[in-house]
Amino acid sequence: MRIVMATIAVIPAPIALAQDSAADVTDMQVLRAALKSDKKAFVASNMKLSDAEAKKFWPIYDSYQRNLEVTSRRRVVAVEALLFHDKPMSNLGAKNLITELMAVDEAEVKARRTLRNRVMRALPPLKAARYLQLEGKFEAVQEYDIASTVPLIR
Repeated sequence: MRIVMATIAVIPAPIALAQDSAADVTDMQVLRAALKSDKKAFVASNMKLSDAEAKKFWPIYDSYQRNLEVTSRRRVVAVEALLFHDKPMSNLGAKNLITELMAVDEAEVKARRTLRNRVMRALPPLKAARYLQLEGKFEAVQEYDIASTVPLIR
């Protein structure tokens, strides 16, 4: 118990120091607003890329965003079947829904793997890691929003 209490007492200090410099990328409301308004501008302001880095990075970014749009549309179509289904879903319907959602997840993982490989070749490791963190945070916000609005199958 003492170890847990000591750990809890020590954790806030580094977090407080980091919060001042990273509040813009840790506040989920800020990330949600950036997703709705101008994600690209938000990424640009947090990446501080040189001209040479930007020339390599932005085509990779744009390609990944197009991939995300495709998988997002697939997910929306699948989830709409659940949201606008006014009677209990059948076993076959549930199986098809899960199969499609798993296929979307697998497509997103493949796109993230490709993104990681391309970004790591195009940018210095610290900047690449920063961008991949930003994308991870955006993904977490979107996943939370989906989870909080989609009802359980009945």
